[in-house]
Amino acid sequence: MRLDKYLKVSRIIKRRTVANEACDAGRVMINGRPAKASANVAEGDIIEIQFGNKNVKVEVLDVKETVKKDEAGEMFKYL
Repeated sequence: MRLDKYLKVSRIIKRRTVANEACDAGRVMINGRPAKASANVAEGDIIEIQFGNKNVKVEVLDVKETVKKDEAGEMFKYL
């Protein structure tokens, strides 16, 4: 699954366009490397996102195309 879509489906970032912009600005990294919005996300990947002065680091637990709002938190865990 594409990185921007994963960030939206898992509700780490609320809108796909915002996820796309964060990737273009170089604020998203997968496994320690800067990632484009089109990068592929797989289970076990570590995603780091810079939100201003705050960093969010999560591990991908599951990759699903669609998920209900209350199940979105099961797709990742905070590190």
